[in-house]
Amino acid sequence: QVQLVESGGGLVQPGGSLRLSCAVSGSFFSINTMGWYRQAPGKERELVATITSGGSTNYADSVKGRFTISRHNAKNTVYLQMNSLKPEDTAVYYCNANYWKASSVFVSWGQGTQVTVSS
Repeated sequence: QVQLVESGGGLVQPGGSLRLSCAVSGSFFSINTMGWYRQAPGKERELVATITSGGSTNYADSVKGRFTISRHNAKNTVYLQMNSLKPEDTAVYYCNANYWKASSVFVSWGQGTQVTVSS
């Protein structure tokens, strides 16, 4: 069974920074795309950023220039550096991983970490 564990959420003032981490553990052959999503109260879950195994990235327009996704393949970990945070970034942030196992691709999600941007 594959597990994703997020860390790094918390309360921060507008304009501040946070760094989220998500470590993948368990039995799998390799990890393909990893990503971060978020869900604010009363809203649907939305894409924040993704990164392929080769390092290609994709960002939501709302976070471009402020957030940076990265990964450490040897540690099976994905990061999200969030700068210039705004109140509208407040949400539960989830990490996601697509991985190969037994010639099939699976998707797993973390449990989520709360990010609150408020003065």
